Order: sequence, then structure tokens, then C-alpha cells
Amino acid sequence: MAAAARQITKFKPLFDRVLVERFAAETKTKSGIMLPEKALGKVLDATVVAVGPGSRNDEGKTIPPSVKTGDRVLLPEYGGTKVEIDNKEYFLFRDTDILGCFSDAEKCRTSSE
Repeated sequence: MAAAARQITKFKPLFDRVLVERFAAETKTKSGIMLPEKALGKVLDATVVAVGPGSRNDEGKTIPPSVKTGDRVLLPEYGGTKVEIDNKEYFLFRDTDILGCFSDAEKCRTSSE
């Protein structure tokens, strides 16, 4: 993960955009059975690689994003913009499109903060 974060120094998301790297789909079950590609489901969790500074409210104040680099997040099944950087596939989502955060609940910000 740290190597991926170093490679992305060329790209900084704007506003409330979040750049994520999806986890690879599991190709083998826990019992060792190999799964064909057609049977693999869409991977909905990802690691946050880069985060923009946040959106602005009506008064012009910056609202910080609810996730930070390194967080493991849950993504919607559809959406996001595919971005290829150094032959690796990443996705850009708005902060509000991210469904949840798996890493320590205390570390993930909420709108009430």
C-alpha cells in the first residue's frame, strides 16, 4: 500500500474526490476450489490512495472529506470514473458516493464532527 501511495504523487484529486484502488477478486474459495472469471462477483471494497481537500459550503469554508489515505472503504456497485496511472487501474469517487469505512470506526470521520 505504501508503494502505491508513493506512485500516486503525480495525481491529486480535486474538491471532494477520492482515488481508490479496488481489491483483487478472490479466485479461490476457502476450501480451495478455483472459481472461473464469470463466477467472480464485483469487488466492492477498496483502499483509499489519495484524497482531495474537500468540498466547499455556501460560506466558502472547506468541508474535509470523511475518509483519508489508507482507509478501507465500501463502494457502490456502479459508478466511479476509471483512471489508469502507471498501468494500474484506479477509480475516482465523490466522497458522498462512498458507502462506508471498514478501518477503525474512530478514525473515519462522520458528518456530525
